[in-house]
Amino acid sequence: MLFEDPRTLLKDEIKQLEEEGFDTSEVVDSLNWYLIMNRHFDINDARYFFYEILKDLSKREEFGYNEPSEWEKIVSESSFEIYEAPKFSEKELFNRIYGGLLGRAAGCMLGKPVEGWTREKILEYLKIAGEDHLEYYFPAIENDSEEFKIYFKETLRNNLKKAIRDDDLDYPIINLKVLEKYGTNFTPENVGHVWLENLPFGLVYTAERAAYRNLVMGFKPPETATHMNPYREWIGAQIRGDIFGWISPGDPKKAIKMAYEDAKLSHTKNGIYGEMFIAAMLANAYIYNDPKKIVEEGIKYIPKNSRLHEAITFVLKLYEETSKWEKAWEKVMEKYGDYHTVHTINNACFVVLGLLYGEKDFGKSICIAVESGLDTDCNGATVGSIMGIMLGAEHLPGKWIDPLNDTLESLVPGFQTVRISFLAERILKLLTNFTKKKIN
Repeated sequence: MLFEDPRTLLKDEIKQLEEEGFDTSEVVDSLNWYLIMNRHFDINDARYFFYEILKDLSKREEFGYNEPSEWEKIVSESSFEIYEAPKFSEKELFNRIYGGLLGRAAGCMLGKPVEGWTREKILEYLKIAGEDHLEYYFPAIENDSEEFKIYFKETLRNNLKKAIRDDDLDYPIINLKVLEKYGTNFTPENVGHVWLENLPFGLVYTAERAAYRNLVMGFKPPETATHMNPYREWIGAQIRGDIFGWISPGDPKKAIKMAYEDAKLSHTKNGIYGEMFIAAMLANAYIYNDPKKIVEEGIKYIPKNSRLHEAITFVLKLYEETSKWEKAWEKVMEKYGDYHTVHTINNACFVVLGLLYGEKDFGKSICIAVESGLDTDCNGATVGSIMGIMLGAEHLPGKWIDPLNDTLESLVPGFQTVRISFLAERILKLLTNFTKKKIN
């Protein structure tokens, strides 16, 4: 049932526990000795470490964060505010939702060919192409060495004809199915049922794969997020929350409650906060035309004494003190560069860099997010979605949107190839139906 190597799974768990503030120094020595003595280390050995050796670790005294995973505790540790959501015409709602979808697709396609690359590698690739910085979809280069091999050439400049399949584009559709089937008061168990019906196990990753495996084994949330899941604070939930913001115009509390219920299936702590943060920013992107304000309002719903809140606050401070985004990026890497390539915290910082330093320019915003490196398709997609909601489809530059030909691919049954405008209409219908039910 596991695709992960048991040794890797255990090493990732020890790293995760260390990041959560636990003292793992003695455990590392024990594991190294155990690996030497057990050449055929298997999943049962890993399980022994997970539930015997690692279960009673103590917190380091200097670790001063308070990071709950329970809804009531998150609320008590945050600055929840309730707003009276403004009213929008159906035409304007469609414009914004369509903009969010187009922006997400464009940002995802921009980042997809270099997913997992460092900024240094991205710049070296662009230098070979004769370009100094990222300003448009990636060009092809003649030097197609293994180092710079592009696996999705359909996403390169002049090749792009549609938004090809990517998990960043699958999840909004998956959660559309969740909402259509269960409504806005869905549970993590409901999300799990939709996953099992619509997602192939081999095409979900890290925390989602662990949660999927746990569902099949009979675990229930929140255990699906914690049983042998060292990826519980990685970026997976952060890429799943868009639709909850899209259907909550000006109502971030509504958006983050849905994001919480979705994230709880597979994530804990900062992994949950990441999805809530993105959903809140998307809900607020309907009412604020200032990315800085969108970010500032978004972190109100994150526990104040969490690492994610601290990181986003750090980037906001950098924006006030540092005029060049490249210098701000360097400082982010100095402080958060030890996190995994697909962790929530470092990638959320890059999302915020793109929003702040993009200066309301759609193309500049997604290019900064992607040029920052790491989980480039996720970060480009998230920034594109927020900018798309803020600007609306009518104000998105044709140079970025026209190559998509209003077409998106996914692995979700019934949505393998679909018009992006059709998805926008379907999401709008969902939103208007929920609004009518609330009025009635």
